[in-house]
Formats: sequence, C-alpha cells, structure tokens
Amino acid sequence: MGAHLKESPRNADAINSTAGVTLSVIIPALNEEDGIEEILANILKTREALETAGVHGLEVIVVDDGSEDDTTRIVERTPEVRLIRHPSNRGYGAAIKTGFRNAKGELLAFLDADSTYPPEHLARLCKIALEENADVVIGSRRSGTETGMPAVRRLGNFFWSSLLSLIGSEKVQDPASGMRVLWRRCLDRIYPLPDGLNFTPVMSTRSLHEGLKVVEIPIPYRERSGRSKLSVVRDGLRFLWTIVWTALQYNPARIMELAGFVALAFAGIIGVSLIAARMLGVTELGPYGVFAVFVSLVFAVAGASVFSLGISFNYLIALHYRRPIRQVNLAEKILGSSPDRNFGAIGFSFGLVGAVLGIVSLALGIRGWEITRLWLWLLGSALFLLAGLQFVLFWVLIRVMRALSLRKERIKNDME
Repeated sequence: MGAHLKESPRNADAINSTAGVTLSVIIPALNEEDGIEEILANILKTREALETAGVHGLEVIVVDDGSEDDTTRIVERTPEVRLIRHPSNRGYGAAIKTGFRNAKGELLAFLDADSTYPPEHLARLCKIALEENADVVIGSRRSGTETGMPAVRRLGNFFWSSLLSLIGSEKVQDPASGMRVLWRRCLDRIYPLPDGLNFTPVMSTRSLHEGLKVVEIPIPYRERSGRSKLSVVRDGLRFLWTIVWTALQYNPARIMELAGFVALAFAGIIGVSLIAARMLGVTELGPYGVFAVFVSLVFAVAGASVFSLGISFNYLIALHYRRPIRQVNLAEKILGSSPDRNFGAIGFSFGLVGAVLGIVSLALGIRGWEITRLWLWLLGSALFLLAGLQFVLFWVLIRVMRALSLRKERIKNDME
C-alpha cells in the first residue's frame, strides 16, 4: 500500500530557496527505461522558460509504478529528481495521485515518460494558468496542431470529445490528453479520480461539471515507439463508461433527457406511421407491424419515465451537494421554462386525451364497431393515460424536492 520515497536533499533546498509559484511535474512511469532519461533532461531544461512565465521553482517527481526494467536505476542517476516507488503496479491514475500527494508545488503538472508530450510547452501552459486565472490547462492534441496520433486513436479521441461536449454543453477538444497543468486548490473539486488510464477523461468530466475554468492549448504530439499500454477496445469501453457515469453524478438530466427524448421521438414516428396506415384502411398487421406497436408502447412509456427521472435526479443531487447543480437540459429548452411548472399540465393533458380516446372507443364498441377498427384507438388511449400518469407523478416529485431544496433559504427569509 505505501510508497517508498527517495528524495535528494539538493532538490528540496532548491525548491525552498526560490520565492513565488512552484511547479511540481509528475511523471508516472512503468517500464520506461528507453525514454525516461530524455524526458527528465528535457523537463529540467525548461527552468528558464518557466521563470519567464512566472514560475520560480521546479520540482520533478517520477512515480515508478512497479517497473521491472532499469527505469528506477536511470532516475536515481538524476539527483535533481525525486523518485517515489510503488511496490507493485497500481495504475496510471494511482501513480499521478501519489505524485500529487507528495508534491510541494502550488501548480501541479503531469505528462508521460515516453516523450510523446513535449515538455518545452510546459511554460506556455503555466503562463495561461497564471495570467488567465485558468484552473486547468490542457495540452490539446486536437486543436489544429499536427499530430502523430494513429488514426484509430484520433477517431476514439473525436468520439470522447464529442460525447463530453454533448453531455456537458461546452466544447471539449481533447478530454484524454496526458499533459496538463492545474492548481492544487482544484484537487478537492475534481477528486475522487480513478487509478487507471481513464484518469484523464474523468478529470475532464469533473472539471467541466464543477464549473472550473479549463483552457486547452494546442501542442504537437508524437506517438511513442514500441507497444502502447492503451487497449483501444478495453480502455475505450472503460472511458465511455466512466465519462457517462461521472456525468450522471453531476447532471443526470442531460443524459437521461437525451435518452428519453430519443425514445419518445422513436415512439412518435411509429405511432404516426400506424395512424397513417389506419387512415389508409389497414386494419390488420403482420408480425412486424405487431412488433412495431409493442415497441412504440414500450418506448413511449420508458421515454416519459427516463425523461422525467433525469430532472428529478438533478434535484436530488442538488440536495446532496447543498448547492445548485448545472441545470442545462432539454426540458427547459423545449418547454421554455422550469419543467416543474409544465410537467403537471403536460401530464393532465395527456391523461385527458387518453380518457377521451378510451371513452369514445368504448362508446363505439357498444354501438357495434369491431375490435379490428378499435384496437389502435384503445392502444392510443392506454399510451396517453400511462404517459400522462408518469408526467403527473414526476411533477409532484419535482415540486416536493424543489421545496426541500429551497427550505433553508425560506427559513432564513422568514427569520429575518
């Protein structure tokens, strides 16, 4: 569990002798004997550029994550670098977090040990953090700079950035970049973070939803020589899961409304098609038609439930965090105002339509209409009644949770 620390006294004295902001650069390393010496030399060469950018102290920490080659012996030959060892492999994210815990700097940075990210750009990232008051500065491999990233990785990165931009309502270029500078004060906002390679996309997701100021700076990128430790399929699926799961902890309405809206739209398309067919005189359906009816009913009820649950979850999360949560969602854009003012009207309207369809269908059946002429209208009645009930129930739930979220504020107003 513990990490073994080897620290050079020269390095500690160098840090304490300089005034101003100190940058701690964390290098996670696992079997990096081929590139670790070069990356360390290049980082140490950035001192003058960092001074110009406003950073007056540099600390370099290598966290060896259970290497079985000569990585640690090479690091030990550089006395200006601190070496922290994990007795066994704990993961990319775990190594960076170990570095953060042991770092002395107000500014924290990390980049890979294989020279894929250019350390000479650290000064640019630090300058943005200092001059623009940015909380997190990311070296972006997809911001117009030429990149040596393979096509498969570029495609995956495009997918992650598009997904995070969609669910976060802000443009994100490179959520998986492994070169970043951030302020130490941000750690309590973006933690907890995972131990694996999904460390960076989760950090991007949390930073976005925590309202931190994130700036992306274009950097060149060189694909590492040899075999990458990233599995496109396994780690890609892990990235997808952790991005979605992390976003659900902040703004579930964004994701669940999208899913609910798609389901409702799909059900609506099937419903319109069935009504059009009925108007054209079709009274009997084959196997595919019957299945389409089934899918339409399921998707309509499920879509209404998921759409409403997403908004309800946002209120629960706001109660947990005891502060407003970003409520950028489809409901307000579609309805034009807060959903708790409209869900009730929508629900009662759906229920009224369903009741009218049901009563009319019953009356027509009593008058002798055959079931082949009535089944679609009875199905529509059930659909509107069930969806209306869902919206009314969630309208009540949202009203209750909204009242609870405002209770302390109202008590304060009454007391004053």
